[in-house]
Amino acid sequence: MYRILDREDLTSEIHLLKIEAPRVAKKAQPGQFIIVRIDEKGERIPLTIADWDGKEGSVTIVFMEVGTSTRKLALLNTGDSILDFVGPLGRPTEIEQFGTVVCVAGGFAIATIVPIARTMRKAGNRVVSIMGFRTKNLVFWEERLGSVSDELIVTTDDGSYKRKGLVTEPLKELLQETRIERVIAIGPTVMMKFCSLTTKPFGVKTIVSLNPIMVDGTGMCGCCRVSVGGETKFACVDGPDFDGHEVDWDLLMKRQRTYLDEEKESLELWKKKMAGAIVNE
Repeated sequence: MYRILDREDLTSEIHLLKIEAPRVAKKAQPGQFIIVRIDEKGERIPLTIADWDGKEGSVTIVFMEVGTSTRKLALLNTGDSILDFVGPLGRPTEIEQFGTVVCVAGGFAIATIVPIARTMRKAGNRVVSIMGFRTKNLVFWEERLGSVSDELIVTTDDGSYKRKGLVTEPLKELLQETRIERVIAIGPTVMMKFCSLTTKPFGVKTIVSLNPIMVDGTGMCGCCRVSVGGETKFACVDGPDFDGHEVDWDLLMKRQRTYLDEEKESLELWKKKMAGAIVNE
């Protein structure tokens, strides 16, 4: 069992858990992920590592409530335990002294980009970070990302905070105004797709993190297969980082829609069962 050392609600739907997992903390690197299973009946949930402390033996994860399992995870508190906490999994993000690196993150993927931006800066890069949210109420870790970046740009879709618009707009401006050696984009699939389309005409290598449908996290099940450069890859072992210019985004989004439709049906069925149980009482 893995004990929860700390819990924090970053927004009404986004939560942070610090887990006691010394072996994972000892080996963790930026860009890697873990797989959580709450209990024996729980499903496996892939979550990118948001932070870690080797001395304390802790690993921090940040997640959004999007389905039954993440809602159950959000009910846990400090002192509670999780049955399985497997990792670190996947290949770490490539860290070198590239020059100027732009880190783009959308939604709760901010937690994923922070250790990458921090490590890129330590490697001698100039780091410009762009963080995007739908609205002001979803903004979190602005100061934390800003502290590991040379420049920080914040956008909201509705203009309720800082700059109004999508992350691709300031990204394009940066590409037009200065020399960028690498872009790292992490967030919703559609956001990563359009970040890749934005950088492609400029010939700037763009790395995206693909955490699609994962089950075992070791490449055995094949659920996380993606097409990259015309070849089938497994995001859990070959990634999760890939060249965004080589990803077949249309195929990936089609597979994700199928999974989300099934998850939605499962959640609605669960709600009906819960409502029926309350009525019967």
